[in-house]
Amino acid sequence: MTKIKSPISNPQSAIAQQGQLVELEIIDLADSGDGVARLGQLVVFVPDTVPGDRAIVRLMQVKSDSATGKLHELTEISERRIRPMCIVADKCGGCQWQHIDWHYQLEAKQNIIIQALQRIGGFTAPPVDPVLTGPDLTPLGYRNKATYPLATSSTGQVQAGYYQKGSHRLINLNQCPVQDEDLNPLLKDIKKDIQQRGWKTYDEKHQTGELRHLSVRIGRRTGEILLTLIVRSGDLPGVEAQASEWLKRYPKLVGVCLNINPRNTNVIFGPETRCIAGKPYLLEIFSGLEFQIRADTFFQVNSEAAETLLQVIADELHLEGNEVLVDAYCGIGTFTLPLAKFVSKAIGLELQGAAVKQAQLNAELNNLTNVAFHVGAVEKLLPQLDVTPDVVLLDPPRKGCDRTVLETLAASKPSRIAYISCKPSTLARDLKFLCQNGGYKLQRVQPADFFPQTPHVECAAFLVR
Repeated sequence: MTKIKSPISNPQSAIAQQGQLVELEIIDLADSGDGVARLGQLVVFVPDTVPGDRAIVRLMQVKSDSATGKLHELTEISERRIRPMCIVADKCGGCQWQHIDWHYQLEAKQNIIIQALQRIGGFTAPPVDPVLTGPDLTPLGYRNKATYPLATSSTGQVQAGYYQKGSHRLINLNQCPVQDEDLNPLLKDIKKDIQQRGWKTYDEKHQTGELRHLSVRIGRRTGEILLTLIVRSGDLPGVEAQASEWLKRYPKLVGVCLNINPRNTNVIFGPETRCIAGKPYLLEIFSGLEFQIRADTFFQVNSEAAETLLQVIADELHLEGNEVLVDAYCGIGTFTLPLAKFVSKAIGLELQGAAVKQAQLNAELNNLTNVAFHVGAVEKLLPQLDVTPDVVLLDPPRKGCDRTVLETLAASKPSRIAYISCKPSTLARDLKFLCQNGGYKLQRVQPADFFPQTPHVECAAFLVR
């Protein structure tokens, strides 16, 4: 720990007030990613800090039992603090934790899950394993997809990047250390091409302009790249010629698409996607299978971490080949299809019809005939199944499972459940219900670092009856 300067006076007995400068020791990390300190009975959340830091903090919002603070000055530097790899890490809102040593990030994520299971789930000693690591897992260059808002600066320059945390101020980027390095060359050049074409970027305040976002994604195993412009109407003079030029310039680029989103909304992708050059999808190899992935397809952004977690799931379920497996919230079958190789029948349930069409196509692509996919809400489809599953794979959105889904599982009593979660608090809530009302026991929780440099953590929890 490195000492910077002598601390300021900070009487703990003083009543905390907004705007006050106090010196605090950071003792933990919250699931929001903020550092945690104590000021008397107050819990204070301080962004951009690390356990082991001592800091002068300005109190920004004070409540009866908690407060938020803004880092004013470090007085002692934690051994867990490192120099960020990105030159705009202190401004860009894309990564919260680039200033934290990666190995400590992994410890913190394991601890976030343990605390959620204890506090919300009521588990006294939750069996949470260390976060998965391995030679293919890396804290940088892992993202297979990046979607950048576009804007025009006051000097008329086209910009692409991420918004500064807590604002709509765009931080202009020419490269990003967490995305696949093969995507970096596209960013700077495509901004220049947009500038030269005279295409206007979208102004959210006045709802003018055409170009909203630039999205690029890559097959980590194949190297194929797909480029998509998200636009208001598709009225971009010369876009077909420009798309053809991009295909010639970038050998790994296999397709250029336009996604039409005319709505005044924070949702990035609209309902219609047109391919204007090349093909409307890229090919990826995942867990030994071939997947077609389109511009607006949901696919885990960290292919290697997802593949590593899938292997743990397959091993932990001890599949013998005679089971019926139901994959709820299956998407395009990312996990359904690889697991189908080890069961007699796999059934995928998914709300999005376009995702199910892709899942069916990918099943055909890999000659998997023991898989069936159904379109609809999981809470409606699951009780209507004409089979009793032996194994259920749950992979819900961040809000967790609908109560009807949990009640159906408690009633149908599959022998094994693997619950994949991206939010520890809703995982803990749902596991509590299944263990208290369904007669299940939590055997193991395996975290995986799908999102290095951020506080987000994925994990798989395994339940048995």
